[in-house]
Amino acid sequence: MNQPCSTRLQATYIPEHMSFAFWGDTDPAARLSVLGMPTGSPGTCRLAIPVDESITATDVAAQLLDLATAIDAMHTLDARRDDLGPSLLAWKRVIDTGAHDIPTAAHAAIERDDTRIRSARSTVRLFTDARAAVESLRRAKIQATLRPYQVHGVAWLTALSGSGGGILADEMGLGKTLQAISMIAIRADDGPHLVVCPTSVVGNWRREIERFAPHLTLHVHHGTARALPTRVPAGATVLTSYSVLRSDAAQLAPIHWSSVVFDEAQQIKNPSSLAAKAAMQLSADVKVAMTGTPVENRLEELWSLFRVANPEVLGTRARFRQRFAVPIESGRSATAATRLAAVIDPFILRRTKDTVAKDLPPKQFSTVSCTLTSEQARIYRSAVADAFDTGLGTGIARRGNILALLTTLKQVCNHPAQVTGDTDDLYGRSGKLDRATEMIAEIVDDGDRALIFTQYRTMGEMLSRHLGSELGIGAIPFLHGGLNTDKRDAMVDAFQNDTDSPPVLILSLRAAGFGLNLTRASHVVHYDRWWNPAVEDQATDRAHRIGQKRTVNVHTLVTGGTVEDHIAAMHESKRAVADAVSGNVEAALADLPDTELRELLELDGAVII
Repeated sequence: MNQPCSTRLQATYIPEHMSFAFWGDTDPAARLSVLGMPTGSPGTCRLAIPVDESITATDVAAQLLDLATAIDAMHTLDARRDDLGPSLLAWKRVIDTGAHDIPTAAHAAIERDDTRIRSARSTVRLFTDARAAVESLRRAKIQATLRPYQVHGVAWLTALSGSGGGILADEMGLGKTLQAISMIAIRADDGPHLVVCPTSVVGNWRREIERFAPHLTLHVHHGTARALPTRVPAGATVLTSYSVLRSDAAQLAPIHWSSVVFDEAQQIKNPSSLAAKAAMQLSADVKVAMTGTPVENRLEELWSLFRVANPEVLGTRARFRQRFAVPIESGRSATAATRLAAVIDPFILRRTKDTVAKDLPPKQFSTVSCTLTSEQARIYRSAVADAFDTGLGTGIARRGNILALLTTLKQVCNHPAQVTGDTDDLYGRSGKLDRATEMIAEIVDDGDRALIFTQYRTMGEMLSRHLGSELGIGAIPFLHGGLNTDKRDAMVDAFQNDTDSPPVLILSLRAAGFGLNLTRASHVVHYDRWWNPAVEDQATDRAHRIGQKRTVNVHTLVTGGTVEDHIAAMHESKRAVADAVSGNVEAALADLPDTELRELLELDGAVII
């Protein structure tokens, strides 16, 4: 590692980490101590700095101080000292007077995989925005230390009030809830606030608000005995669900909200749905749609989200289709895609774990190939033969028959009892169930915890009973849409916090595929396949999110030679094309001729035991 020749202490602001690097002295920590400043933590920064009268990218040993600590420390420095370098003195002027003239060494931090540096003006602007956000968070009494990208997110959210609204589209697990709570706390005095979320995460939102902003007045508008206050005061936060929003729109719409937050906003991606229509009726200074998957299937879902959050951005549906949806989806137009990105860029904020949470442990993916039993193969072949011999029909009827067939085949792959109803004895009848049982037993024996996702309630109930018996721990908890909020919250709390709780939790993919924090699990098992990989990714990220300290092992069970092989291949194709917008796969299958569809669904190379 090179070390520039200098005996004076230098300072460089690093926006990505929202911290200052102090360097230049042979022992930066000792020099900071002599100056009466905190010594921070040791690190290495890659800087483009003047060395021997030229600008050179150099790895520099430094001491790193977070933004607030560095500001306080530099503010008290005596600028007359002769051991302070020009970059440190320049940042002191920025802090003390708001100046923006800083030398190269003061702003030339670069990432190891990048060769560019920001301009002095943009670096000072980023610093100013971050400083304002940090000070706002202090005044708002947020009981948390936000990561740098979260502080930036809060600043972005707070600034939205002047533009109508936008979409916080951070990847799942990056703390969108905390950022939204921080925005509400900062704007608390501006009026009442409304948070709308799925029923399954109402309890999680309540806990997070009580944890991070306990001083806020919280009213949970949910349940059969719910009632809004006669007047919702400024600073109060009303927490409700999408189902209540639909039924109570007449009560919620007349109130002018300071902010409305739509969590898991894919719930309103269909503009014709009652939830989307109710969301449109709400009046607010700013509306924020939060979702890690702003587009799951079709590009018009993005239009629907903006129609609620900020309808002026993308205009009418017809205009959006003409300018963007058709050229991008049908024509794969790069020009239209670039134009769309430019239009929405000021109103959508998207960060991924790879770019802003590199300290998160990785995810390890594995596909577990499962065999068919003779019972499964017999029922599978019979279902395919009966469907095609009887005839699939035409038009809407054909689509319905194909969907019913696909559902039957997926259920046979899970366990034949899902089709026959014979659930008395499950062992030895499904290669997938037997393999899952072996895997879960091994995970539990190793002292780890696992989440198992299935899209079928009947399969979840069978897994609960069977795995509980095999593991000798009674019925495994099963979180599904039929449970009330209190029961769901109790299950999550027990799994996360109780030392004697069962080490396995079974979850309905749709009821619990979003909004929950289950970082105590280090294994995720997808027992059956959903057509859209984004839905499975949402479920996986119940465990792979901020707070997770271990590698998350993601196991996907696939029955070889069956329709599940086609789903697996489709998933790989959808993930292989970056930012691809996929259509409805089931509808695409329904459009295939009978001969092609039958060839696709017939058992092909399946291993039968």
